[in-house]
Amino acid sequence: MSQAITLNVNGRKYELPVEPHWTLQFVLREKLDLTGSKRSCEDGDCGACTVLIEGTPINACMTLIMDARDKEIETIEGLEENGQLHPLQETFYENAASQCGFCTPGMIMSAKALLEHEPSPSTEQVQHALSGNLCRCTGYYKIIESVLEASEKMADRR
Repeated sequence: MSQAITLNVNGRKYELPVEPHWTLQFVLREKLDLTGSKRSCEDGDCGACTVLIEGTPINACMTLIMDARDKEIETIEGLEENGQLHPLQETFYENAASQCGFCTPGMIMSAKALLEHEPSPSTEQVQHALSGNLCRCTGYYKIIESVLEASEKMADRR
């Protein structure tokens, strides 16, 4: 039986009917057409579906939509502002930190959560923050390098 809920995604409110058993990932991709959160393992193991809820990275595939209502949700689509990429998006692009790009949105969202809490992280802190995100293409070096560079760019902009 569907229920009407309010979702706050990327600063925009959506009122929509949902089925209580739907996941956040399903609603983002299929009902709101926000496809940055990737559909992959659907077991919470790979991190390709990572989004932020109240600033905390979560696996959208494992989060029931009812647990996301009335909370601040941020997806990769919400990072650019006024046509300007987020520093994480810039450095991932500049450093060719993604090969196929499938894991990139989840990596960036996990990294964003880290940088909001730790503006100047160590390599080990970046590795820990990204430990829930799998990449099947790279050796992670350029990804970690990109996060560290983004932290410097963000410090320069403050």
